[in-house]
Amino acid sequence: MPKAVMYNMAGEQVGEYELSEAVFGIEPNEAVLHAAVKNYLANQRQGTQSALTKGEVSYSTKKPWRQKGTGRARAGYKGSPVWTHGGVAFAPKPRDYSYRLNKKVKRLALKSALSAKAQESGIIVIDGLKMDEPKTKTIKTLLDKVGATGKTLVVTGEGSEAVVKSARNIPGVYTAAATLINPYVVLNNSCIVVDKAALEKIEEVFA
Repeated sequence: MPKAVMYNMAGEQVGEYELSEAVFGIEPNEAVLHAAVKNYLANQRQGTQSALTKGEVSYSTKKPWRQKGTGRARAGYKGSPVWTHGGVAFAPKPRDYSYRLNKKVKRLALKSALSAKAQESGIIVIDGLKMDEPKTKTIKTLLDKVGATGKTLVVTGEGSEAVVKSARNIPGVYTAAATLINPYVVLNNSCIVVDKAALEKIEEVFA
């Protein structure tokens, strides 16, 4: 059974947490992970790229010069895509890039991502990740003590608004509620610091 080291808010190791085999102990499915990451990135696209076609550029439709006898290539109008400042052939237009994945695929992708992190010993559990008031220094000190270096995902439980406000000023630290994590943010961070209550919620939902 996979295990993760558990710390308290003072950064002191208080034991080990036995992770759920059904969520953190499966064989990661690379094909499903690729599909989930591709889906997430596609859904983030704004799709606002736009350019003018040859029929939309503002140019006269008068023929620039006569068809034959000038020695130059024949030309019909200045808005042609082959001319500088002309229209764009097959111009991109605003579109929606988002699409949906099967629910079973999304669940498998998240469990694969979490299992991959567990195999890398990239999951750190905090027993009671809560603060009375926002204070960036407190979270920064905690992350340093538990060895959360590089890009870090902090997974919070209920009533953790102070933690979110404290962590959002730290470069490379991303926060997410237990119900909102996805394969992309799990894989995109080298370390996951998760509240014990939030971890139990994840295991309850996805086991």
